Amino acid sequence: MATLVPFHVAIIMDGNGRWAKKRGLPRIAGHREGAKAVERVIYASLKRGIRYLSLFAFSTENWKRPEPEVYGLMNILKVYFLTKIEILKWAGVRIRFGGRWWELQTDLVNLIEKAIKSTEKNKKLDVIVYLNYGGRQEILDAVASIISQGNGSLLSEETFRSHLYMPDVPDPDLLIRTSGEKRISNFLLWQLAYTELYFSETLWPDFGEEELDSAIAEYNRRERRFGGVL
Repeated sequence: MATLVPFHVAIIMDGNGRWAKKRGLPRIAGHREGAKAVERVIYASLKRGIRYLSLFAFSTENWKRPEPEVYGLMNILKVYFLTKIEILKWAGVRIRFGGRWWELQTDLVNLIEKAIKSTEKNKKLDVIVYLNYGGRQEILDAVASIISQGNGSLLSEETFRSHLYMPDVPDPDLLIRTSGEKRISNFLLWQLAYTELYFSETLWPDFGEEELDSAIAEYNRRERRFGGVL
């Protein structure tokens, strides 16, 4: 039986800090290694024919972390967008962003806008990076948008979806969370209604092709019913 590759994979990339702590390194070292894991998983997704890859990079709650860690994370993002976007562009990757990314530092917002523009015609793999994102905030923003447009009386699931941050992106087929934690942490609350959940013990900086294949294999053992009966 052929392996069914999920159309859309979402990942909560967890465990950077614990990876660093185990090695006696500062937390920011774990985030740097985590950026390398992002690159591995993007190319692994391309090879396997995954069409959408959503990555939870920085949540609205992450602002509570120590200022040096937040500052370091933002610098890692800047370096990544400066050095990797052209390579990803030529690989056929379209880079997109979910969340309130426009509220970030101006220089980072400029790099984000450049990444969006330079890769917008690519169609092999959409990588959606969720920055300054919270699932509850997305729902509140959608409701506010609906109210502002006076569409409340015509509300349906389709209308509501059209006001989400990424309305054209299909719901994830598979959500992977690394580091052994078993929660979704305010990520894609609306979109995960019928998503298969997979929890990996691997810390994110160690995650790669083998771990992705394990998640896909488990996905193939599931029976997706979407509320119905088989």
